[in-house]
Amino acid sequence: MSHYSYFNGNSIFGEHSPTSPSYNSSSGITPITNSNVPPPGEFKSPRRPDSGREGRCIALRANHFQIRLPAIEIFHYDIQISPEKCPRRVNREVIEILVKKNIHLFRHRPVFDGRKNLYCKERLFQSNKCEFDVTLPDESRDRRFQVTITETDCVSLDQLDRATNDIPHEAVQALDVIMRHLPSMTYTPVGRSFFSPPEGYYHPLGGGREVWFGFHQSVRPSQWKMMLNIDASATAFYKSQPVLDFLCEVLDIQNISDVTRALTDSQRVKFTKEVKGLKVEITHCGTMRRKYRVCNVTRRAASAQTFPLQTDGGQTVECTVSRYFLEKYRLKLKYPFLPCLQVGQEQKHTYLPLEVCQIVAGQRCIKKLTDQQTSTMIKATARSAPDREKEINSLVDKAAFVKDSYLKDFGVSISNRMIEVQGRILPPPKLQYGGRTKQQALPNQGVWDMRGKQFHTGVEINKWAIACFAPMRQCKEDALRNFAEQLNRISNDAGMPITSQPCFCMYASGADQVDPMMRHLRESYEALQLIIIVLPGKTHVYAEVKRVGDTVLGIATQCVQMKNVNKTSPQTLSNLCLKINVKLGGVNNILVPSMRPNLFKEPVIFLGADITHPPAGDEKKPSIAAVVGSMDAHPSRYAATVRVQSHRQEVIGDLATMTRELLVQFYRSTHFKPLRIIVYRTGVSEGQFEQVLEHELRAIREACIRLEPGYQPGITFIVVQKRHHTRLFCSDKREQIGKSGNIPAGTTVDTIITHPSEFDFYLCSHAGIQGTSRPSHYHVLWDDNQLGADEVQTLTYQLCHTYVRCTRSVSIPAPAYYAHLVAFRARYHLVDKDTDSGNGSHQSTHAEEQSFHAMSKAVTVHKDTQHVMYFA
Repeated sequence: MSHYSYFNGNSIFGEHSPTSPSYNSSSGITPITNSNVPPPGEFKSPRRPDSGREGRCIALRANHFQIRLPAIEIFHYDIQISPEKCPRRVNREVIEILVKKNIHLFRHRPVFDGRKNLYCKERLFQSNKCEFDVTLPDESRDRRFQVTITETDCVSLDQLDRATNDIPHEAVQALDVIMRHLPSMTYTPVGRSFFSPPEGYYHPLGGGREVWFGFHQSVRPSQWKMMLNIDASATAFYKSQPVLDFLCEVLDIQNISDVTRALTDSQRVKFTKEVKGLKVEITHCGTMRRKYRVCNVTRRAASAQTFPLQTDGGQTVECTVSRYFLEKYRLKLKYPFLPCLQVGQEQKHTYLPLEVCQIVAGQRCIKKLTDQQTSTMIKATARSAPDREKEINSLVDKAAFVKDSYLKDFGVSISNRMIEVQGRILPPPKLQYGGRTKQQALPNQGVWDMRGKQFHTGVEINKWAIACFAPMRQCKEDALRNFAEQLNRISNDAGMPITSQPCFCMYASGADQVDPMMRHLRESYEALQLIIIVLPGKTHVYAEVKRVGDTVLGIATQCVQMKNVNKTSPQTLSNLCLKINVKLGGVNNILVPSMRPNLFKEPVIFLGADITHPPAGDEKKPSIAAVVGSMDAHPSRYAATVRVQSHRQEVIGDLATMTRELLVQFYRSTHFKPLRIIVYRTGVSEGQFEQVLEHELRAIREACIRLEPGYQPGITFIVVQKRHHTRLFCSDKREQIGKSGNIPAGTTVDTIITHPSEFDFYLCSHAGIQGTSRPSHYHVLWDDNQLGADEVQTLTYQLCHTYVRCTRSVSIPAPAYYAHLVAFRARYHLVDKDTDSGNGSHQSTHAEEQSFHAMSKAVTVHKDTQHVMYFA
């Protein structure tokens, strides 16, 4: 049944009917003609239509600090340093020596970004280009560099204060380099953050890693002058320690003295995975501590590993590493049975015993943290909002911008007070439930209660099964029976009646039993609706259950941890029911129609789009793109499309086909064509806005035209960003919410700290439970539908209440969240059951070797799964 009964336009796509859609003034939609679609390279984000007025006002502070700029022009120079591709740290040292040796040229000290850009207050020389030779002293040998400095242009800093439309990016870049020059020389830079070794604290993470605290700093154009965004930051670094100690931490060995024999193959592989790519320094040559990068770990022990050694007589003989160190350095190895580190270039065969190596300090850990390390990291870094505000103010005092001689030279100064902004608390939507009572829920601080309410559309479960992959001694039959009874009771209360006992309840073990067991159930029990899988903790069984259920057999599966079966709680069982109902095609709740924005008056489809990339350091695994689309007018039900694509490709390559599939499904589900398409796209940084918009907007347009010539619904394309460092704090303590003292759910800001002209806003749609809430940043990159600020902000906030997994408002709109879940689930579909850990971000060597076609097939879900929210 359609919920768009008031729409009178044609409702059949061209492939079903030759009739084209009619658009008229009464529809409220501006028809999009081909002349409205800009040529390549000319996509321009819409101007802010107005500022929002909806909601109660709230006084806030933001961690943005005003920058005062001088009315001067500065000179921009291009720097070329040969040899190229040196680390930024080395390049900075080269330029520092160059400046010191040429004081007559550099009367005002320049600032440098460590790569190619140098800025100076005065012109350095009359000629266009100048070359210098620079010698950098080193412990083993001096290093020689050639530096070419070429004048490019002049940059006026005060134009940033005058800019109202287009922000001069070259001036923003110059200011950013000025601001970052001294911290880059003082601290360890990581992206836009700066870190220093732990002093007065120690937070080990295990595995040779520890937490370093620092600060984030970035220059941001805003409606009210230029701002400096400063935030507390933390990340994982490798501990500076002997490699032997690192080995013990990685392999969970208490003490190196416990190691009395060679490593097993699995130990060596695990150690290699962790140490490969790290820098080590030698300790056997006194003060000369030369550094090397590890490229491998030898299979053979130091006593057996040989390399070609040239003798004094000019002959080449094979010599073992242990013998070489004994004869060359008179060093008898304590652990000759341990392998060696292979360092430098692999073809050069340079081997170092573990015991003469130390992990170099200041190396950031880019590899994925384990679940335990992530948990430890969160505990170490979580701060309540008032504490974080104090910490940021302390960082600003410590930074002492007033004492920064480079800022002083360029005439730049920074306020030491957070900017004050006025936000608004948007009213929450009401949620409609069903059943006999048809009650409504009104969220309070982003949370509501389902007690006494029933699903809007509950599914009746007549045939279901339980498979327990936990050992019988840990999860007894009585516990399973009690779990089934309690689930039955809670689900009936929720309006999802389970009419019978499970038709099958058996124990199983190991991922290899998943496929045959599920096939047996499918064949033996006709109309089987659901299999509940009990898991004994984190296990690779999960990935195999989802692969078989989602892609092979097309049957709904719900996993539950053994601990939640042994000790049931109404809350856990209720949450399980939320997920089961939508997996079987039900609807948990809907937005009360009378409270929705006006755009719901005609058919509209909501798309969520996301790309997940493999973890840092991985060079082979594909990226996975996911797009979901709403399938009803509420919107409540969503369908998903997913694709594998090239490694770290930033745009969704097959978006046109994916969108077309979702539009067809929308039509089949509702019997209407959407007149509007609202896209929420996550995983895009500001530097990628233009590229993503140009490709993906065209792809969506193409999908519409492919369906029917002349079918051009209005598109609104909104980027959702969570990875930013803007934080908002209540000016009035009485407004703070809960123990963490956060801003209220629904707080939105679209003035002062937002873009001078473009259509963006911050919205904190969720209640912060732990740490400081991070508001989501929304940027409207395209808007055919000419929506006002209030309409976009209200729509976005309401969609944050439609996420089916919980009775809470979440931090991003449901379609964007679902796209993330779909992409994450596809990682499990690629997992090899025999060799993988079941961690969704990992994929086995065998799977890496699969052809692109095979991987595409692996992430394609079964036809019976396509029409339900299997990813919930």
